[in-house]
Amino acid sequence: MCRSIKTLRPPFAEDVTDDDIRAAALQYVRKISGFRAPASHNAEAFDRAVEEVARSTAALLDALEVRGSR
Repeated sequence: MCRSIKTLRPPFAEDVTDDDIRAAALQYVRKISGFRAPASHNAEAFDRAVEEVARSTAALLDALEVRGSR
């Protein structure tokens, strides 16, 4: 879907930062909304979506168990 979103789990990425997670969330919301930067009347919904996706992404990465990694 979004080829520019990078895999953020080991072994593909180490030391993933909050900025990495937010950048992926922003790219995802841009893609599905069709807006690079939303108009002012959509900014609150857009920003809220980015934060929710970032929170869900962080929770997912924290919960994943990658077998075979050391």
